[in-house]
Amino acid sequence: MPMLLWLLLLILSEQMDYNGTRASVPKARRREQSEVAPKAVLLLDPPWSTAFKGEKVTLTCRGISHFPARRHMFWYRNEKLLKIQYNAIQITESGNYQCKTRESSLSDAVHVEFSYELFLHPVLRVSSSMPIEGSPMTLICETQLSPQRPKVQLQFSFFRDSQTLGSGWSRSPKLQIPAMWTEDSGSYWCEAETVTDNIKKRSLTSQIRVQRVPVSNVNLEIQPTGGQLIEGENMVLICSVAQGSGTVTFSWHKEGRVRSLGRKTQRSLLAELHVLMVKESDAGRYYCAADNVHGPILSTLIQVTVRIPVSHPILTFRAPRVQALVGDLLELHCEALRGSPPILYRFYHEDVTLGNSSAPSGGGASFNLSLTAEHSGNYSCDADNGLGAQHSHGVSLRVTVPVSRPILTLRAPGAQAVVGDLLELHCESLRGSFPILYWFYHEDDTLGNSSAHSGGGASLNLSLTTEHSGNYSCEADNGLGAQRSEVVTFSVTGTSRNRTGLTTAGVTGLVLSILSLAAAAAALLHYARAQRKPGGLSATGTSSHSPSECQEPSSSRPSRIDLQEPTHSKPLAPIELEPMYSNVNPGDSNLIYSHIWNIQHTKGNSANCPTMHQEHKELTVLYSELKKKHPDDSAGEARSRGRAHEDDEENYENIPRVLLASDH
Repeated sequence: MPMLLWLLLLILSEQMDYNGTRASVPKARRREQSEVAPKAVLLLDPPWSTAFKGEKVTLTCRGISHFPARRHMFWYRNEKLLKIQYNAIQITESGNYQCKTRESSLSDAVHVEFSYELFLHPVLRVSSSMPIEGSPMTLICETQLSPQRPKVQLQFSFFRDSQTLGSGWSRSPKLQIPAMWTEDSGSYWCEAETVTDNIKKRSLTSQIRVQRVPVSNVNLEIQPTGGQLIEGENMVLICSVAQGSGTVTFSWHKEGRVRSLGRKTQRSLLAELHVLMVKESDAGRYYCAADNVHGPILSTLIQVTVRIPVSHPILTFRAPRVQALVGDLLELHCEALRGSPPILYRFYHEDVTLGNSSAPSGGGASFNLSLTAEHSGNYSCDADNGLGAQHSHGVSLRVTVPVSRPILTLRAPGAQAVVGDLLELHCESLRGSFPILYWFYHEDDTLGNSSAHSGGGASLNLSLTTEHSGNYSCEADNGLGAQRSEVVTFSVTGTSRNRTGLTTAGVTGLVLSILSLAAAAAALLHYARAQRKPGGLSATGTSSHSPSECQEPSSSRPSRIDLQEPTHSKPLAPIELEPMYSNVNPGDSNLIYSHIWNIQHTKGNSANCPTMHQEHKELTVLYSELKKKHPDDSAGEARSRGRAHEDDEENYENIPRVLLASDH
């Protein structure tokens, strides 16, 4: 009896405490208890909020220890104390159930429905209520068919807020979402519906909050690798993050530039920016930034170098004077106006390498030459910085050489110069740039000058008189300083070369002619006999020439000098003649002269008479070609040729040179 009374009093006290009608407990104390004691948690097994009629649902109450309470638990249905029990209870009726323990306050109400329908209200299960952005998500709409109707077919649909997910109704109770993003956060629920009876039930909503991972470890990579580019190439800037979820905004920047080079927003861990045909101004330091709402994260700086191929270099000469002289120090300067250093310059003379010079910091380079005469010609250079060599245009250089001391040479017809000889003064400098002007002097008196535009020197001719004896010299000048030759002394003999040679010209000349022309005697004899025919000499010795031919020689014949016939009958004396000759030592080494002497000895006044008696006329012809004795000729042959010539001597005429040469 006392035990029953105690239980009754306990139930009444708990009921009064639940309804808030216990006047013996101060309101401040009750408020302190409600603020301190946590709520109990009511659990269902099975975990359905709907159960079929005839089934039992087990209720478990958890206190602050999250384990089933070991002391008295107070159970309520529809806010009324149902029972006090040490452990879980089983229920079979619908209603709102609550529980509490001594250490905890009243739990939230859980509605349990015992229904006659075909299936229970569905429950939405999620793989995670706080998924990481970018990770997949699985939604499951769970329900249970009535044991009496196990063959009923159901279809399912999933929703976020008021938006249908997936393709709508499906026989599968699962929905797989490949990746969840921040904008996918919201209230999710599902529906289950019979395929035929159109019975539909909806689950309770579940709140899903997608968690975003901030970006980290932002990195910038440049292609070509290392940021070494050649002007005109394309550059790729690759910005990436090691971690980060959701939509990431990438941006690219150059140090010192306010505006960004580009910006891209995408759901990716990397993005690329292409810079086409880089220029020299694109060199510098670059970085990128990544942001997915938590704030931008910057990469480290990377240096970009743009190398420029060399342009065609320009070759210039730097000399002490406008006109380069032998001995001057010539500087060859080669410079490419564009090109990344270092630049190697090579110098060439007539395509032969002279040397090279490097410009480590850009600009040009030089090469020095101490000029000689051989340094005249074409010069060029090339520049190379490893991106392709470029060649300059050719530049010509003329090294001017001062004249050397000239040499004066005197050239006369014989070893002893006589009055009337033609004297050649030849002056030549063996070294010196052309043109060279030569001056000729006799006893410091200027004789004349002559210019030489190529090698060989220059000459001046003099017809000698006795006054031409003395000292001669010459001077050479090409504008770089005149040089004087050594003095040459020259002597002229007073007697002319014509007087000394004509004393024996009448007889000796004929003998020489006969001896030298022995080889042509037969041909001349044949020709002379032919002349006895009309137009030649008659058998009586009377000439058939006209009076005019007797008076003056024909222009078609070789020149000759006619002598005046004396008025007395004394023996003829040799007459001094003006010799007519030229071509001393002609091309034929066996010839001496190539012109003739014509000597006539006459008696009486018959010089202009067309007819003359043979006994009063004497004709001597010295032929134009005097041959030296051939080494193979024997003395006997020479004598026989001389006799043959003497036999026909009176029948010879002056033969034109062209006929004599042809016959010979």
